[in-house]
Amino acid sequence: MTLPTRVLVLNSGSSSVKYQLLDMRDRSRLAVGLVERIGEQTSRLKHTCVTGGDTREQNGPIADHEAALKAVAEELARDGLGLDSPELAAIGHRVVHGGMFFTEPTLIDEGVLTEIERLIPVAPLHNPANLTGIRTARGLRPDLPQVAVFDTAFHTTMPEPAARYAIDPKIADRHRIRRYGFHGTSHAYVSRETARLLGKDPSEVNVIVLHLGNGASASAVEGGRCVDTSMGLTPLEGLVMGTRSGDLDPAVIFHLERVGGMSTDEIDTLLNKRSGLFGLCGDNDMREIRRRVDEGDEEARLAFDIYIHRLKKYIGAYYAVLGRVDAVAFTAGVGENAAPVREAAVAGLEGLGLAVDAGLNGARGDGPRLISPGDARVKVAVVPTDEELEIATQTYALVEKNSR
Repeated sequence: MTLPTRVLVLNSGSSSVKYQLLDMRDRSRLAVGLVERIGEQTSRLKHTCVTGGDTREQNGPIADHEAALKAVAEELARDGLGLDSPELAAIGHRVVHGGMFFTEPTLIDEGVLTEIERLIPVAPLHNPANLTGIRTARGLRPDLPQVAVFDTAFHTTMPEPAARYAIDPKIADRHRIRRYGFHGTSHAYVSRETARLLGKDPSEVNVIVLHLGNGASASAVEGGRCVDTSMGLTPLEGLVMGTRSGDLDPAVIFHLERVGGMSTDEIDTLLNKRSGLFGLCGDNDMREIRRRVDEGDEEARLAFDIYIHRLKKYIGAYYAVLGRVDAVAFTAGVGENAAPVREAAVAGLEGLGLAVDAGLNGARGDGPRLISPGDARVKVAVVPTDEELEIATQTYALVEKNSR
């Protein structure tokens, strides 16, 4: 029996569902969409049938994730792409936190759901929403293979010196405290595509990947395996982000509690939602920040400089971790579109073999491309990420393997 070729990718957030339907014969998209503001009176579903070029919108209350996925199924069915289609091979789910238990894509059963649930304390904002999406999808198609693809899985290859915090190991193990890393599907995809851009096998290439969006993370990838990454137990550690502080002296928290009189929840909100670029200058959109910088706004300039300073520190640190770097790859919304960020991030690092060509860096492009001078010792690349394609690829490979 020939395996069907379509995979539906679901990314369930606390009040949203992003989805894509792909045909794995040529890795093409058949439909994409978003349901947002689930549970509100102003819910919206935007659906695009890629093959037909038709975009439709629904506006009005969508009560919960079950109602959202049923609405998605109806939209897909209108295009002849419904969940009951015999051409649908599997549903792939993004799950943010897999701990150390899940190191690769995994067929979902009750045991898997139980373990994802146990990880909620280290991913309280993400894993509950991921679980809701999985359970709803299984209810709609209980006969279909459903696969969990974990953001943390790519980083489970980190050696213990990189993954461990310097605290009592017994306490750390009891409470699952270690550096897990996130954006793993993006780092996996981009590091592999960077190797392809260089005309080499991933096993031959050392890459520093800079995933710069509202959330931002860096990784050191040695021969296709992650050996270090900037996010830790949670997505708060590491680079300066849109609303997150990134690296911080832990004593700041004690100081805010003891001297500032702030509660744990207030500090959590400060560091996750009111810090980073937003906390520094009131904007977390890099386009707006750059506009303000160009107009001479000193507050925006300082925020930008702090952002770049932290970025350079991680480039240098991961250069040291890897020993040899073949390429630095910029990806995600800021990394792919903000030429001034790329230019500033490598400025002054010529001694490490890093530089960008002004013309190449400023030119727009859709696909992976090099922006470094032709004779650069270390290549600098812009590589658009595609987490949905990565999830679909991993999902289909697992289902294909199990069907043999």
